[in-house]
Amino acid sequence: MALLEGLALGSALIIAIGPQNAFVLRQGLAGRHVFAVATVCCLSDVLLIAIGAAGVGTAIRAYPQILETVAWLGCLFLLGFALRSFYRAYRAQEVMDAAGGVHGALGTAVATALMLTFLNPHVYLDTVLVLGGIASRFAGWDRALFALGAMLASALWFYPLGFGAQKLRRFLARANTWRVIDGAIGLVMLALAISLARSVLTGDL
Repeated sequence: MALLEGLALGSALIIAIGPQNAFVLRQGLAGRHVFAVATVCCLSDVLLIAIGAAGVGTAIRAYPQILETVAWLGCLFLLGFALRSFYRAYRAQEVMDAAGGVHGALGTAVATALMLTFLNPHVYLDTVLVLGGIASRFAGWDRALFALGAMLASALWFYPLGFGAQKLRRFLARANTWRVIDGAIGLVMLALAISLARSVLTGDL
């Protein structure tokens, strides 16, 4: 039961479009370094979920000021990601040319995946605080099973997302297509930033 609950909640949090998912999707659509990027995102989530389940998330919740600070940083991060996506949409052809047709090097892809994970405060809110807080309701092996379920959700999402998107590569060779994709990603990130800011202002964190 704890495993299934962790899987369900982990899926609900991970599937929501965020910078991680947007990057995995973009790499999948470009057909470059998909396995490496998906693995980095998955293992990063596993680490953060483990930290939350160990009790760090529950301890942090005792300090509302920390929560608010992290949330505002998350808003700024999401806003910056949105602006970057809008820039890519506006200068789609130049971005494609500079990146070798949106391919990029393996090191750059891995570094970007790490930055989008560990420099994004929203990730900590979801994994360490939300999942960690709920994991604290369980004891012993049940807590471990809950965390394992949430970790499994991450693996079951990132790999299909990346490799599923890869099948659409042949339809995405034009700059206009990427303009639409990046524009849509920018709108979603902007909406997330506004939603998170509203949560802080209304005290619904």
